[in-house]
Amino acid sequence: MSGLDSSKALTGIPAALRTPLVDEFNKLVRHYREGRWEPAELNGGKLCEIVYSILRGHVDNRFPSRPSKPRNMVDACRAFENETAFPRSVRFQIPKMLISLYEVRNNRNVGHVGADVDPNHMDATVVLSITQWIMAELVRLFHTVSTEEATEIVNSLVDRTFPLLWKVGDKVRILDPNMSAKDKCLALIYGSIGPQNVRFIVDSIEYSNITQFKIKVLKPMHKSKLIEYDRKNESVSISPLGTAYVEKNILPSCTII
Repeated sequence: MSGLDSSKALTGIPAALRTPLVDEFNKLVRHYREGRWEPAELNGGKLCEIVYSILRGHVDNRFPSRPSKPRNMVDACRAFENETAFPRSVRFQIPKMLISLYEVRNNRNVGHVGADVDPNHMDATVVLSITQWIMAELVRLFHTVSTEEATEIVNSLVDRTFPLLWKVGDKVRILDPNMSAKDKCLALIYGSIGPQNVRFIVDSIEYSNITQFKIKVLKPMHKSKLIEYDRKNESVSISPLGTAYVEKNILPSCTII
């Protein structure tokens, strides 16, 4: 994780706009994971209005007290092109992405009966990808970090909790006792933010022997690139391959409650 605290990544945006922005982003991600394509796309439309309000407040140097929808989203976004004192991200790039998101919201059978195309996985994937890009740009805009750092911060903003994990005080329990230690470990790290201490993982999944855990679970997963096992710091991070494994093999079997 970069030196920037992810919990403070968007503090340049007032809480009245920052809180609904992060909330709507997390709703979108959860709906996408659950295969609820239409709600995910609707969240994308709502997020458009929040981001527009943030850009407008940034340009005007006067943030609104709450998000609002412009009368004409396309024209309102194009109006940013005239704000020559601001970077292209504010003038062109984010506004054009907002126009694309709003197009999906209004004209891909989301929220309207009788439109041309049924909401599906393809459309929801586009919405999610554009939204992640916009969130990263907002982090970059308000904190001047690299694209890589911004992407990492956005990933850490995602609420990765799901019903398989149960937080009890300072412990986390896996609610499926029949899962393998490998799957329990991956689920735990996936549902957490940042690298996790080996001792914490062992205690959480209730593995009896930490030495055997390192040999039989961590080292094989490290070798197959599902995780990065940092022996010096005794920490474990999930890799993109590990994330894909969880989302393909573990999340679909979870009952959403």
